Amino acid sequence: MTARQETSPRQPFELPEFYLPHPARLNPHLEEARTHTRAWAGELGMLEGSGVWDTADLEAHDYALLCAYTHPECDGPMLSLVTDWYVWVFFFDDWFLERFKRTGDRAAGRAALERLAPFMPADPGAPMPEPANPVEAGLADLWRRTVPGHSQDWTGRFTLSTRNLLHESLWELDNINIGRVSNPMEYVEQRRKVGGAPWSAGIVEHAVGVEVPPAVSGERALRVLRDCFADSVHFRNDLFSYEREIGKEGELSNGVLVLERFFGCSTQEAADQLNNMLTSRLQQFESTFFTELPVLFAQKGLGPDGILAVLTYARGLQDWQSGGHEWHMRSSRYMNTRPGRTDAGLPGWLRGPSGLGTTGANVKALLGLTGGARRVRRHGNTPRPVGPSVIPDFYLPYRNVLNPHLEGARERLIEWNRAMGHLDEGIWWEEKARGYDFALCSAGMDPTCSAQALDISAGWLSWGTYADDLYPLVFGTARALGAAQVQTDRLRACMPLDLSAPPAPVNAMERGLADLWRRTAGPMGPRGREMFRTAVDQVLDSWLWELDNQAANRVPDPVDYLEMRRVTFGSPMTISLARMAHLDVVPQEVYESSAMQSLQAAAFDYSAVMNDVYSYQKEAEYEGELHNLLIVVENFFDCDYPTALRVVNDLMTSRMRQFEHVVAKELPVMYADHGLDAAARAALDRHVEELKQWMTGIAVWHAQTRRYREEDLKRHHAHRPAVAAGAVTPNPPARGRVLPPAPHRMVWA
Repeated sequence: MTARQETSPRQPFELPEFYLPHPARLNPHLEEARTHTRAWAGELGMLEGSGVWDTADLEAHDYALLCAYTHPECDGPMLSLVTDWYVWVFFFDDWFLERFKRTGDRAAGRAALERLAPFMPADPGAPMPEPANPVEAGLADLWRRTVPGHSQDWTGRFTLSTRNLLHESLWELDNINIGRVSNPMEYVEQRRKVGGAPWSAGIVEHAVGVEVPPAVSGERALRVLRDCFADSVHFRNDLFSYEREIGKEGELSNGVLVLERFFGCSTQEAADQLNNMLTSRLQQFESTFFTELPVLFAQKGLGPDGILAVLTYARGLQDWQSGGHEWHMRSSRYMNTRPGRTDAGLPGWLRGPSGLGTTGANVKALLGLTGGARRVRRHGNTPRPVGPSVIPDFYLPYRNVLNPHLEGARERLIEWNRAMGHLDEGIWWEEKARGYDFALCSAGMDPTCSAQALDISAGWLSWGTYADDLYPLVFGTARALGAAQVQTDRLRACMPLDLSAPPAPVNAMERGLADLWRRTAGPMGPRGREMFRTAVDQVLDSWLWELDNQAANRVPDPVDYLEMRRVTFGSPMTISLARMAHLDVVPQEVYESSAMQSLQAAAFDYSAVMNDVYSYQKEAEYEGELHNLLIVVENFFDCDYPTALRVVNDLMTSRMRQFEHVVAKELPVMYADHGLDAAARAALDRHVEELKQWMTGIAVWHAQTRRYREEDLKRHHAHRPAVAAGAVTPNPPARGRVLPPAPHRMVWA
């Protein structure tokens, strides 16, 4: 980035250079939408007398201009309807701020939100209550004008995103009441709901006149497109709205502020870093579009109409990005003045075009660090000597207890591995398997289970790690993605829901999975068996995602990596087993609440990232692996190993603090909000204790396993060169203790 101009005293930072490769287009029906929505808002009581807006406010904000930029191709009536929706959303946001956030009246805020549910019936022809305020009146009118004619799939998705948009305002209110700024990972996840971009994605489908086919609407590629769209919209909004939200409204849910507090940096540095995250999410959108959608279309056998619908939807999301940026540069609602151009010394062709609709056509941003250079760096990772992994003093405030059946489980696990063939294919051998000691991990994670259950748990850990070692070595090195897909399909066939005989196994992976499935799923009921099968399928899919990145030598985007890391670490299986244990007493919607999702995500992130810290040398030096958070942070921030380790350890501490916060503050509120009885509360309290044991068991295993120490790595990889000649110099030393050469026992305070 070039030297900066002095920032105007009226604004806290200078807006960064934005990466936006597609210039905005303007819908020709803009004036029609302005006239219509002004009259509509007045009729519903949103203007004079509302205590929130007057006509001058509505005209200054110019939501019709927003919609004309973000939906450039729809006709006049559709643009007017879309504009009404956005007027209603922004009015709700300001109305909730004035009525409940400023007063801190959570009970009244929750009651107001609960009154909105009857105005979103699954059957749009169903009767609705009499509206009592402009928010209710606007929702009732818009629902009747939008939902008829849509499929049940779209209506369900749109209803869920609308409810999330409304109800997550309570999360913001709770943080304001306790003066809490969320950590970055929690913020990204919650911001998607509060910010409403997933809701906007549903509006895009309506405006462009297509529906994403149900066969693919829940698949990873479509989720990533939606989430990248959402994150990019929200990060951009946070940059433009920082001055208003932090300086005038007392908000704490702003990405610039979150990064300021987390990294202890200046506002300008935080704004620049948030813009880097915005760029990364836009480039992830592009990568998913070009690399994952074609594969998905082929796998699902999607016909021409379905493919056209998905591509039209993706183009609609793209239009929203470009148009949303253009509107933010023009609306009086936001900080959008720049004290001076930072490209004044550049030749004219590099400055790009100027004028209406060309804000995003910034050639400098496309070719510079915000665009091209960052993309090149993501594909430039190579194996390099880094020295022993450095282990910081992790913050883990819980003690560990080991299962008394551990010693017997260790020997039985070796015998099982031998019987399944895991020691015969050249990937593992007995000394290696004994040193890995997965029975120790299971004994720490579940200190009270039976010997039989401990054997099954240790078997799953051993099988999953064996497969996780085999996939990149056998399929990734050769870029044999087709063969990997065939193998994955065969693994799925080893898990028949009806417990019928699976196909005859042809290798150790298939033999081990078939055996574990029979022993694990056999005692389950049909519902639990299907839930567990879905969880294992997610893990299998995540291995293919890793192979795709390996084939392209693409270091993942940080947000995408952390979300997928929960899956590659096996967390879906843990979630499914926890839910099965409490199916009869805990309602399903409780597990979908923000509190439970945040609790589980914090635990899973903490342990998965701990694994990345221990396995850094193994993956960066010996395997050329891309899927390690330290490597992701080094690449994304262009920093050295000590800096990356500090960032990652800070994130781990933040995730543990988040876990403690949810247990102490959010779970009691969630229990009350859902009216849970004593049995349900006791079951969830047990689940909290199980997660504590899960984290401490994993920590003890990492400290004692012979999987990550340098002397073990040298011995295990002696048969092949670790690093090519002429490798780069090792990273500078980082503070902390080097992974020791001998096992030791950790005692957690």
